[in-house]
Amino acid sequence: MSTAAILLWIINVVLDTVGHIAFKTAAISEHETEWGRWKLMLSSPVMWIGLTSFVLEFVAWLALLSLIPLSLAMLIGSINVVVVMLAGKVLFGERLDRMRVAGMTFITLGVALAGGFTP
Repeated sequence: MSTAAILLWIINVVLDTVGHIAFKTAAISEHETEWGRWKLMLSSPVMWIGLTSFVLEFVAWLALLSLIPLSLAMLIGSINVVVVMLAGKVLFGERLDRMRVAGMTFITLGVALAGGFTP
């Protein structure tokens, strides 16, 4: 992969992770009523950071697709799942059992194989 493609891939992973973490942060807000919780979430700056991150990720993804084949982009894009799961563990104390760790390991190996052996 070219340097530009690698840079866009990293940007995509960062923006995807920020978006998911921001949405999770907004979603765990508490209120007496469900409608109040939704109003609180929608007025939260972190919710809009998440939305902005996903819009920017969409642009980065389109730019990446202009440089590499879709089949490769989908394979290396799978690392987003691993990064978001690790961020969830670190930031929210979410559980990573053996099966999830095994799945993350296989995804990481697949991404390394797919990204490492392309011209």
